[in-house]
Amino acid sequence: MTVPAAAEKTAGDEFQATRPGRLINEYLQHMAVERGLSANTLAAYRRDLLRYHRFLQASGIDDISRITRRDVTGFAQAVATGSDGQSPLSPRSAARTVVAVRGLHRFWALEGMSEADPARDVHPPAAGQRLPKAISVDEVFRILEAVDTSTPSGQRDRALLEFLYSTGARISEAVGLDVDDVSVDEALSGPAVVRLFGKGSKERLVPLGSYAAKAIDSYLVRGRPALSGKGKGGPGLFLNMRGGRLSRQSAWTILKAAAEKAQVTREVSPHTLRHSFATHLLEGGADVRVVQELLGHASVTTTQVYTLVTAETLREVYAASHPRAFG
Repeated sequence: MTVPAAAEKTAGDEFQATRPGRLINEYLQHMAVERGLSANTLAAYRRDLLRYHRFLQASGIDDISRITRRDVTGFAQAVATGSDGQSPLSPRSAARTVVAVRGLHRFWALEGMSEADPARDVHPPAAGQRLPKAISVDEVFRILEAVDTSTPSGQRDRALLEFLYSTGARISEAVGLDVDDVSVDEALSGPAVVRLFGKGSKERLVPLGSYAAKAIDSYLVRGRPALSGKGKGGPGLFLNMRGGRLSRQSAWTILKAAAEKAQVTREVSPHTLRHSFATHLLEGGADVRVVQELLGHASVTTTQVYTLVTAETLREVYAASHPRAFG
């Protein structure tokens, strides 16, 4: 979730209050400019490092040269237990916070702001591996077919959901699309490509299947003009009822309503369609590195978690089908 501008300003003001805070701000500016992090990722770093800044203040540390390995370890324990007076974090979130602090100290050491790196040997707590929650092909089809396409908003909803499942796009990538980013005419006769802009504004090309192309074409011809007429005629592909660009929250509501109508009882979010896209490709025989490219993952290690899902599916099928699976 993007941090509101007022919250960003408050955090920035708080960082300026101390020298460690100002040096944290320099690191955040470096991450924004040199690393090209997305707004959401940068906001997460800012929240994590603001908590670290407050921890240092509470410990009476006003000079980064005084920070020791014990201080960093103490902070890692504090975010996991809530002993710093804030809510304890899950193992995964605590690990992310420690990674942010390690990056901060590495930056300070490399830039000559500090002589040592007290966080170098501090490791984040091990987080349990959380497998992506995919739904079955049948459940996906039921959700897609549950949308009533007799209205402009319904045509948009069907186009959006078909697009998410066809491309594996993140919801932020989908709602950020402009009409010119999609070549529907080419896709109607066979898979064409769509330009998606992922984390850090990294561009990738992803095939668009004919079902999604037909849904988008129908929406562009009949649905979008009706919605666009209610606004200022912006370039966004998926529009809300006021003619503006559809929000991520609205997209989640659209999917939830379709899932309820399809009587899919499992919890479903836009990211579920992304997980299902990857899982179904691997189950169909796709190479994990191809799926990595389609998802826009920087490392194949991130994508390989989906192979654990398909392996689990194989075990379930074997257990249910083989006559000597159990004795």
